[in-house]
Amino acid sequence: MLAIVAPGQGAQTPGFLAPWLEDSALAEQLAALSAVSELDLAHYGTAADADTIRDTAIAQPLLVASALLTARALLGDDTSPVGVTAGHSVGELAAMAIAGAISDDDALILVRERGRAMAEASAARPTSMTAIVAGDRDEVLAAIEAAGLTPANNNGTGQIVAAGTVEQLAALAENPPRRARLVPLSVAGAFHTIHMQPAVAHLERVAAGVATADPRIPLLTNADGSVVTSGEEALARMINQVANPVRWDLCMETMAAMGVTGLLELAPAGTLTKIAQRNLKPVALFNLNTPDQLDEARAFVAEHASTAAQQPENE
Repeated sequence: MLAIVAPGQGAQTPGFLAPWLEDSALAEQLAALSAVSELDLAHYGTAADADTIRDTAIAQPLLVASALLTARALLGDDTSPVGVTAGHSVGELAAMAIAGAISDDDALILVRERGRAMAEASAARPTSMTAIVAGDRDEVLAAIEAAGLTPANNNGTGQIVAAGTVEQLAALAENPPRRARLVPLSVAGAFHTIHMQPAVAHLERVAAGVATADPRIPLLTNADGSVVTSGEEALARMINQVANPVRWDLCMETMAAMGVTGLLELAPAGTLTKIAQRNLKPVALFNLNTPDQLDEARAFVAEHASTAAQQPENE
């Protein structure tokens, strides 16, 4: 069974879209997405520096557009080989569009407003996120709680991301968990915490004008890793997720229960496959980062394609 996954904020690097835009058809597709996002995504994906694309209002539309661009280059409109799809944090919007729960244009409208609203919420008070790598899980969670932080991303074995004010993150750095390494993330706010609640309210208003459909393929939610069968519910959960922790660990548990044998990460790929190496060890992995990989990626898709998706036992 094949899983297609879309990365979240922090995966972007300067120039990562450049090789894709050498194809005129893909450049035209990105131009259309740029028009909806009201951003020059070609510029940001090819010429902008790391500090510029760290801006939440830029990074989020750039990542969703990239995932959609590379998914369409790989699959076209035929998602039948895909057994399950999921996205990490903002990548969930790309996964929703791939599954047919929302249109590509609506995904870009939603991410445009999500990015702007989260950037505005982030500006209200200096906040950020730090990945905690290794260490004992219980000790890591205790250290996060002691510092007054939120475990905003639970990425399974070996990585939990703490989020909160810069003062709280400094307190964590002064008293880190034993045998753990702290890695500050390239994000501009405490995403998936109470600090993002104003963005939730804004997105609820925007979502009133978005049409949804039931997903054509199994779509996982970051809320608890379950399969969402209603487009309306998927949209509501995505909005709520802005101010609540991402349970990527539970998404991976569901993939394992469904019998996933191959996981392909869309561009800019590498973050989620690295996490999968620790948590889905028998699963074959593929990072799709450049168009010259497309033939190999299509062979990977064919090898792991499912004619019918299994539901996990607890569904």
